[in-house]
Amino acid sequence: MQAGGAWTLKPLAEMSSAEFQNWQALLEERTGMVLSEQRRAFLQTSLTARMREIGMADYASYYRQVTEGPRGAVEWATLMDRLTVQETRFFRHPPSFDVLSEYLSARLMGGLSQPLALWSVGCSSGEEAFSLAICAVEVLKGSVHEGRFGVTGTDISLSALARAREGIYASARLSQLSESLQGAYFQPLAAGRFQILPSLASRVCYARLNVLDLASAPISGMDVIFCQNLLIYFRRWRRREILNRLAERLAPGGLLVVGVGEVVGWRHPELIPVANDQVLAFTRKSL
Repeated sequence: MQAGGAWTLKPLAEMSSAEFQNWQALLEERTGMVLSEQRRAFLQTSLTARMREIGMADYASYYRQVTEGPRGAVEWATLMDRLTVQETRFFRHPPSFDVLSEYLSARLMGGLSQPLALWSVGCSSGEEAFSLAICAVEVLKGSVHEGRFGVTGTDISLSALARAREGIYASARLSQLSESLQGAYFQPLAAGRFQILPSLASRVCYARLNVLDLASAPISGMDVIFCQNLLIYFRRWRRREILNRLAERLAPGGLLVVGVGEVVGWRHPELIPVANDQVLAFTRKSL
């Protein structure tokens, strides 16, 4: 026990430039994510934590483990959970949800022929997907279309998706919510935590998806797509490729909301920019 504890506390050697480049290339090849030199310390810390858990002493050996055979695939999935989970909160960028509310209200006024389909791309632990659901409930309640919507949340991290399905959050994640919204959609738990009410949770489904696989994703005809705080991890050409794929999955008249500053100068022949200086959003041309 003492020997194991002492080994656990011993720091691993500094990652060499060649080792860092190998990991950079592997991450970009498999996920599209680009890890800059500024995030080298983050990568080393994340790898070190996982390597100590499984008793691996050097980066080269661990690299071989995650790239070889079925066991490597399992270990890669575990590592991805460590590298991709982000801190987020409900209604993270309020102006984007203001645009969403206006859009949904206009759709409601125009009449809905079928339930609304909303999609949170890179949903992490579910805060954005549940925010979309709350927004939809608030707009539709009291109308003949009350409850006629569904939200899909997708992410590459299995552990993040598991937390999203659990729907339990620390109070800090709810800091953007009014007391009335907290009371309407959350059940208080012990230790300052809150759980999404089943009536809202039932409107949201979660699935694993690597955005590099969008071309084969069985998702289409979406009325709303949110893709925020995800594209920053990709090269510029990859961001445009992802957005083009998402545009294809919008229904006519649908709304695409992207993180402000995440893409510059992108245009799509079927999309019309939304006039808002605080939000980067587009609507798809109607048929």
